[in-house]
Amino acid sequence: MKIRFEPRQSESRTVVFLSPLVAVLFTGLFSMLIFAILGVDPITAVYTFFIGPVTSIAGWAELFVKATPLVLIGIGLSFGFRSNIWNIGAEGQLTIGALTGGGLALLFYNVDSVFLLPAMIIAGIFGGAIWAAIPAFLRVRFNTNEILTSLMLVYVAQLILSYLIQGPMRAPDGYNFPESRLFHDAALLPTLISETRLHAGWIAALFFAVIAWILWSRHIIGFQVKVAGDAPLAARFSGVREKNVTWLVLLISGGAAGLAGMIEVSGPIGQIVPIISPGYGFTAIIVAFLGRLHPIGIIFSGMLMALTYLGGDAAQIEMKLPNAVTGVFQGMLLFFLLATDFFVRYRIRFGALRETPDKESSKKGVVG
Repeated sequence: MKIRFEPRQSESRTVVFLSPLVAVLFTGLFSMLIFAILGVDPITAVYTFFIGPVTSIAGWAELFVKATPLVLIGIGLSFGFRSNIWNIGAEGQLTIGALTGGGLALLFYNVDSVFLLPAMIIAGIFGGAIWAAIPAFLRVRFNTNEILTSLMLVYVAQLILSYLIQGPMRAPDGYNFPESRLFHDAALLPTLISETRLHAGWIAALFFAVIAWILWSRHIIGFQVKVAGDAPLAARFSGVREKNVTWLVLLISGGAAGLAGMIEVSGPIGQIVPIISPGYGFTAIIVAFLGRLHPIGIIFSGMLMALTYLGGDAAQIEMKLPNAVTGVFQGMLLFFLLATDFFVRYRIRFGALRETPDKESSKKGVVG
């Protein structure tokens, strides 16, 4: 018996939006299987991983803290993905944004001004956008693959961070530890809930989601990005310049990642350290597609992926499980999301391939 895959003539919009939920369900079921293989009670492990971290106000606050960079970067990346521009280097843009925004805080360390924090936000956005402008220029000028250039620039950004944090930015009274001074109060984001780490960056992420939704649904920018991604030839005939769209989406995604980096060093971290992000720039790729490249969907998918970080830490502390469980869960989620997307577009057929009536009639005509 032969098995083949046939493209579906049309895709159900409802199925397209429900498929991420199916992927999450299968991920949960297979996670229980992995926990059983590791020799722990699956029910207890699932509770510890997915429910335990959000049973208190402090837990929800920490969830929003973790979700903030994921939502910001995921929404920024969605602009590029919708136009078939693949920015894979958000992790590097986050790093540069943290350096430019945090560097401004260190430069004006003794200045107590209300303008310092807004200036840091602008510097973080600018730093991330400039770093994303490099693959944008190479793509537009030399038709270089932006996937490779943006990804390679991640490692360049991390090397720059390593050099600066062990040299010019290292705290003079830090006993030679590779970290900067602690930011003073004027350079720190205000806290939303007392005795928690929830800061104003979460409000910025929600505001960015609203702006993105307006651009997609009400502005010519969203229309041009959609047309450039769905029908490039039609976009050229309608006057949409592909180079301008490339610059636009890469600068938006880079600026969003840079803002996320600035928020990390000015919010939960409070200084520049050798490891600013546990991989938010890469995880945000899953967040964007799990949220169906829609700002509202990305908010919820960002919260789900943030829960994997909290659950991984809780499982490591309470159940002595390796921290790699977080990566395994995220990898399984990506796998099942790709699998469900495949079956949204294709159906399985069993048996031999039937000949179409046109082919059969043509054969009879030849014989006759």
